[in-house]
Amino acid sequence: MTARLNVNIDHVATVRQARRAPEPSVVAAAMLCEEAGADGVTVHLRGDRRHIQDEDIYALRRTVTTYLNVEMAATEEMITVAADARPDAVTLVAERPDEITTEGGLDAVANFDVVCRTVDQLRECGLFVSLFIDPDPRQIEAAQKAGAQQVELCTAAYAEATLGARAIHSEGRARAVAELQRLREAAALAAQYGLHVAAGHGLTYRNVSEVAAVPEITEFNIGHNIIARAVLTGLSEAVREMRARIREAKS
Repeated sequence: MTARLNVNIDHVATVRQARRAPEPSVVAAAMLCEEAGADGVTVHLRGDRRHIQDEDIYALRRTVTTYLNVEMAATEEMITVAADARPDAVTLVAERPDEITTEGGLDAVANFDVVCRTVDQLRECGLFVSLFIDPDPRQIEAAQKAGAQQVELCTAAYAEATLGARAIHSEGRARAVAELQRLREAAALAAQYGLHVAAGHGLTYRNVSEVAAVPEITEFNIGHNIIARAVLTGLSEAVREMRARIREAKS
């Protein structure tokens, strides 16, 4: 089974917002990703609007022809935007104003009432809802009970164990193996609950293959590493290379 690659283009907007300039264009970036074979585009509309802006969501909805996934916090403000813009999917994420990037999965257990209410409102609008959660059985069960159609497993702990010097030390390798097993077990459990399974956060060209080999995972949301490589190789080539890594692992 093949897996969909959605390219997160938040960092294209980060560069743009650094100068409050009209370029680089997130729409142009999305079109390049699609032309290079990406199966979709992912963006995170944060409460502080540090990169993606509201108008970006509407512009992308008009131009993305594959699949538009919008990450957002479970707030009334974001529900209103999603209901109006109507992306193909909404992924509910944890969000703190002072974080550099999303620091972990949404705690669907501790915030069950809010998550359940938000999922209900989004699904009433006919939207597909995913929860970005840690690979924890309790979180998966809560996601299913809340009515989510998909879970996106946070791969941050696995990715952290594969970076730099940690990846070559026995302790780091052991942790990576353990985290990969957590992801495998979580993906299998989510599939048993009837949930679609996605994965993302911190995945790179060097560590994606092992996760892509997990049969239940059918979607990847990857951004920073692709955009970082694109600075050197060009966006089209960066997307093609990541797509090839995932396809090789699934074959």
